[in-house]
Amino acid sequence: MNKYDSMIACNKKASEEKVNRAVTEIRQMLTEREKVTVPKLTKRTGLSRGFFYKNETVRKEMDRALEQQAGMIDPKRYIGDIVLKNRINVLEEQIRELKREKEQMEKENVRLRKALNKKDLNVLKTL
Repeated sequence: MNKYDSMIACNKKASEEKVNRAVTEIRQMLTEREKVTVPKLTKRTGLSRGFFYKNETVRKEMDRALEQQAGMIDPKRYIGDIVLKNRINVLEEQIRELKREKEQMEKENVRLRKALNKKDLNVLKTL
């Protein structure tokens, strides 16, 4: 029984260390104003995804952190939104320019057709 008890104590200690590592990392992410997500936590702690979902202590800490961050904006997403809005503005400007160019070409086309028709009439008159 002594080996069994020491093995259980060792496993319990390792489990507590994992929980402490996860909770510490969650709190650190909160203080750094970084969005708490399971993929980020797995990278930073080396623990499995399932650990963050299955362990009650860690899950409660994660839920608390997510509640605190409910209104927080992810800086990467915010920057991405700005980039996309700028890209949309550039493309809209290109569309306006192409429409202007199209109108000019249509006007020129009408003018050239009229000139061609007049030339045809002049040719017919000479016959």
